[in-house]
Amino acid sequence: MLKLSVAQIISKIEMEQPFEAVSDDYSFTLKVAEYVPFVCGAVHDGHQFRKSLWDNCLHTEYERWYEEDPCTKQMVRSQPIVIAGCDSRFEYDLNRPPETAIFDTAWGKKLWKNPLPIKEKEHSLKKHECFYQVVHALITKLESLHDNVIVYDMHSYNWKRWDREVPTWNLGTSNIDNQRFGGIVEQWRSKLGSIELPYDIPQTALVNDTFQGNGYFLKYITKNFKDTLVLATEISKVYCDESTGIIYPEVVKTVEERLKQLIPLQTEEFLAQL
Repeated sequence: MLKLSVAQIISKIEMEQPFEAVSDDYSFTLKVAEYVPFVCGAVHDGHQFRKSLWDNCLHTEYERWYEEDPCTKQMVRSQPIVIAGCDSRFEYDLNRPPETAIFDTAWGKKLWKNPLPIKEKEHSLKKHECFYQVVHALITKLESLHDNVIVYDMHSYNWKRWDREVPTWNLGTSNIDNQRFGGIVEQWRSKLGSIELPYDIPQTALVNDTFQGNGYFLKYITKNFKDTLVLATEISKVYCDESTGIIYPEVVKTVEERLKQLIPLQTEEFLAQL
């Protein structure tokens, strides 16, 4: 893996060079093994939280972890194009627009002991800006090479906080063209529902049940690229213990292996229908 500036990353994309890199500020990673018509994103995978924020933060490390999406990068790491955040959403949230990307409160609790200094906010927002510069360059390149592109926007959520039965997988589709892509959504929902997990973990896959796909990553790509479909794909945290932070690696590995098969298959069907 290389350490590259944003300008260097974009240059490699424009020249269609395969590479794997971390940004020179260590805020995100991008792997492009081949310029295929599909991308996997894990914008909430990151847990890093820079030291200058530690003493001012009222949330514990566990509380931050609880609201992040651990292992979502690992679930898609074998795919040819993977972009993932390294920083915690408690520093800045890549799935929110710049004006709301830095929290004052988070999940009902005040985040900072003292108001966050402007220089700290500017530091974080610069990383947010750089990430989307690379996303823009990447999708621009892929749309120049392919008639259509599909982005698998991977997330996870805490199922135990709900007071009702919730699905293992949820697809959020409220901000995509459902008239055009509704059939693709149903195909993807069906594939996810077919995944068998260890220990007979119940498998259900629904659309717009727990979340509706309102994230900025989806909205940004959908707004700027007319030939790219983003599938906001959430797995409930059945792959870990939400109360202790323990990860079940055998469950994560099973998800990874099944997505390794299903994502390319879904992409083939997507391209064949458009």
